[in-house]
Amino acid sequence: MRIAEQLAGELNVGINQINATLALLDEGASVPFIARYRKEATGALDDTQLRQLHTRLGQLRELEARRDTILSQLTDSGHLTDELRGELLAADNRTRLEDLYAPYRPKRRNKAQEAREAGLEPLARQVLEHPERDPAGRAGDYLSPEHGLDSPDAVLESVRHLLIEQLSESADLLETLRSRLWSQGELSTRASRGKADPDSKFRDYFEYAEPIGRIPSHRAMAILRGEQEGILKYKLEFPDSDSTRGIDTVQRHWKLRAPGPWMQRTLEQAWSRKLQPQLETELVRRLREAAEAAAIDVFARNLNDLLLAPPAGGRATVGLDPGLRTGVKVAVVDATGRLLEHTTIYPHAPRKQWDASLDQLRALCRRHSVELIAIGNGTASRETEQLARELSQKHPELGVQPVVVSEAGASVYSASELAAKEFPDLDVSIRGAVSIARRLQDPLAELVKIDPRSIGVGQYQHDVNQTQLSGALDAVVEDCVNHVGVDLNTASSPLLRHVSGLNTKLADNIVEYRDENGAFKNRRELLKVKRLGPKAFELSAGFLRIRDGEEPLDNSAVHPESYPLVDRIAAAAGVDRSALLADAERLNGLDPEHFVREGFGLYTVKDVFTELEKPGRDPRPEFRSVAFKEGVETLGDLAPGMSLEGVVTNVTHFGAFVDIGVHQDGLVHISELADRFIKDPHEVVSSGQIVQVRVLDVDERRKRVSLSMRAQQTPPRGKPERTQTASSAKPGAQQPEGSLAAQLKAAGLRR
Repeated sequence: MRIAEQLAGELNVGINQINATLALLDEGASVPFIARYRKEATGALDDTQLRQLHTRLGQLRELEARRDTILSQLTDSGHLTDELRGELLAADNRTRLEDLYAPYRPKRRNKAQEAREAGLEPLARQVLEHPERDPAGRAGDYLSPEHGLDSPDAVLESVRHLLIEQLSESADLLETLRSRLWSQGELSTRASRGKADPDSKFRDYFEYAEPIGRIPSHRAMAILRGEQEGILKYKLEFPDSDSTRGIDTVQRHWKLRAPGPWMQRTLEQAWSRKLQPQLETELVRRLREAAEAAAIDVFARNLNDLLLAPPAGGRATVGLDPGLRTGVKVAVVDATGRLLEHTTIYPHAPRKQWDASLDQLRALCRRHSVELIAIGNGTASRETEQLARELSQKHPELGVQPVVVSEAGASVYSASELAAKEFPDLDVSIRGAVSIARRLQDPLAELVKIDPRSIGVGQYQHDVNQTQLSGALDAVVEDCVNHVGVDLNTASSPLLRHVSGLNTKLADNIVEYRDENGAFKNRRELLKVKRLGPKAFELSAGFLRIRDGEEPLDNSAVHPESYPLVDRIAAAAGVDRSALLADAERLNGLDPEHFVREGFGLYTVKDVFTELEKPGRDPRPEFRSVAFKEGVETLGDLAPGMSLEGVVTNVTHFGAFVDIGVHQDGLVHISELADRFIKDPHEVVSSGQIVQVRVLDVDERRKRVSLSMRAQQTPPRGKPERTQTASSAKPGAQQPEGSLAAQLKAAGLRR
């Protein structure tokens, strides 16, 4: 109940919606299944809300488990009072919980523990009660040679260790200091000794300071990477190194009025030795976690856009994996992606067999009725695209369309165990050409074969928590696959394993059954697949499509459990199922509310009506290819003011990278994305989007291109991104990457 109430408050939804969703999740239902087929139970929570709920649920359950452990340990040790129990039960985050537990946590043997064993706690209490007094006069009463306390100075030093530990373990004090340091503290960075290379990608942080609570995620990740690589050092402190803020806070919390010199020195050491380093570690960790979460979110959004890119469809396709010395690898696949033929051509230097390559491609296209030519966007891409365009222009009767596609991750797939199993006798490079052809036909079906982390649409992807990254990306893949739906009779095992209710073993069993028994004729036949029981059928059936099967509804998103509902709708329209699917206009005049019955709420009825209007439709946009400008193939061909068409390859917090066909993506800084002020580049662009850009500047030496999508030259309206406050910027400090003054330099943070 505690978890349900907290989730309801955080997500701003009803407690009944939360309880229903938790019950479904605990029964093993997937997020896509709940989002689409259990709207009545959840009050139509969408997949985004359900993902947030699912993620937060795991965190809160971990918190509850830790709370129970702490309560049990405190009960066993005899330290659990009613007041402490109440505070522990009220703690709503892990940090507060651990702060409360800290004074009672079993500790390693340290100098404070040795002071306790030497019986110095009474003296420590006296010092706290009378902080204005010098304790030296009382120290002689506590000499203990067997504990190494053979002088008053030794006694006082031990008491100081005991007091520093006590002063630093108040949960309320830690919460106050943590809050103030996060809101007021500055994180400053400098170059490590001997690392101030003026050409370093971290040069903007050699003399830099910014309030820690306002550091954007991409700058935080750059700082943390620089520190990890030994290039940078950082420090968190109150502005102007004002450590008295921390010391005064400790003094006020413990109500230590007018502390004497000895006690004042103890307070200073409590801050500098214990509290400041501890809080710096905690808050930098918080900064890292927030930055990693933002980076993972960027990766997930980019991956979602890439997976849902428009498919060219089931058409015979030639895949070209460009190369110079090693030649261009050619693979022909049919409409279903099955490899028909492969070869290698050598149109470029050093062999320069241009005409012979044209003849080979023409013969292949004629022999297999090819409609599309997919060209990978790697080395020699534009030269190979020129070859394909010349083929289409010289032989219009072929009707082939050349398209440049991203080959990100193709090499990973080519060398994978999956590719080796699929094409055991093919060279790795030919497998890459097959992948390039298939990803044009259906990006989703092909890209699911590759580890999402290898697709290259992330920001600092190797610096973030890999477990969290994998979990987030797997969720994106699952949502995308189930959003589109899967052809049961053509889908590969890697695609099927992402379908709701299925796993790797069940996906393999489906393919094995299909190989042995032929195509599935209806969805119910799934129950004959080894180990696929009623629960897996319930969770998966609605997302699996069967074209030209025995049951027309099997090629729609209507779940088999709703087929009786369709029969009632068809009867009301005066036709059978097949006729209703063939003539959606018969739904006109029918009121969805009329069909609400037990088991079929209004949400379900409306969804069925929507699906019957366009059964089996692909929710992805219509396919369109980018048209790179002829004659613009290298950085040297670019000039400021030039207008070009390109495709967005990556979206980050500071802008978007665009492929304009010159073998080097250009950067559209966030300030150049629109004629208005925007906070998030995703407001206006997405990965895979075709855009019009204008060249601002070209740096051939550093291979950097600055682009703009603004229609005007005037500055965008609104408040520009704030990078430093006047008080926090150090004299002579360089502007950090991501600022308006450094938009060209920001491209260096791409990877």
